Amino acid sequence: MPVTPRRAAVLGHPVAHSLSPVLHTAAYEALGLDGWQYSAIDTTSESLQDRVDDLDLTWAGLSLTMPLKQTVIPMLAEIDPVAIGTGAVNTVVVRPSSCGVTLAGYNTDVYGLVTALGEGLRGRDVGSAVVLGAGATAASAVAALAELGCATPRVLARSLGRTVELREAATRLGVAPTFEVLDTVTAVEPLEHADVVVSTLPAHAADGIAAAARDAGRSLPGVLLDVVYDPRPTALARAWEDLGGVVVGGERMLLHQAARQVNLMTGRLAPVAAMDAALAAALDR
Repeated sequence: MPVTPRRAAVLGHPVAHSLSPVLHTAAYEALGLDGWQYSAIDTTSESLQDRVDDLDLTWAGLSLTMPLKQTVIPMLAEIDPVAIGTGAVNTVVVRPSSCGVTLAGYNTDVYGLVTALGEGLRGRDVGSAVVLGAGATAASAVAALAELGCATPRVLARSLGRTVELREAATRLGVAPTFEVLDTVTAVEPLEHADVVVSTLPAHAADGIAAAARDAGRSLPGVLLDVVYDPRPTALARAWEDLGGVVVGGERMLLHQAARQVNLMTGRLAPVAAMDAALAAALDR
């Protein structure tokens, strides 16, 4: 039975750089969802309510980037437990209801992180882990690491004053990370002893750590996932690989979180291979 064409979009500010349209459009084509459209719409926190108010049953859902992952929460009728725990919603699904539509919020970043890290771990256990950064993605990283077996990661943050929301998320998630100030030089020691490191720092913010690791010349045998995929590879990823570790690119998280979004919005299994090929082509351009 044909599926009625619907719309979806990624919202954020800025959002023009987003690769979500590439991933979702590839999925629609592979699934034979003729007429389905996915776009990028620049949206600030101040204008989000108007966007949400315009949603009707012609819409399948929304993908959300920063700074909207927290702003949207009061606008939703339902929120899944992972999104509640992390305090971040990156996916809104539009469903019919007696009042017209119901909006349900999800966090697919945790799924994306778990699946991407699994590609690097290849079945190995996670006994110790480090998270670089303390923002919204760090909360998803802490949740993902707990799923992989490490509920006590070390969080290295540029300022402990910026860890308040992450500490609250950790309490909701029932995990017990430790928090330390991120120092470019001293960060190398915890990295070399970790089974997994997830860097949630912005582009180039970990370049100093990469340089310090090279200067130290010590082995980094664990798995690194750097959520940054532009530039690709990052300086940290290059240093990590040169020092003997396994690197999972941030684009792998992007792929798998989008695949889960496709599943939630369409009700169908995501065509991951087709999405992966489209993403690779876009990154190569």
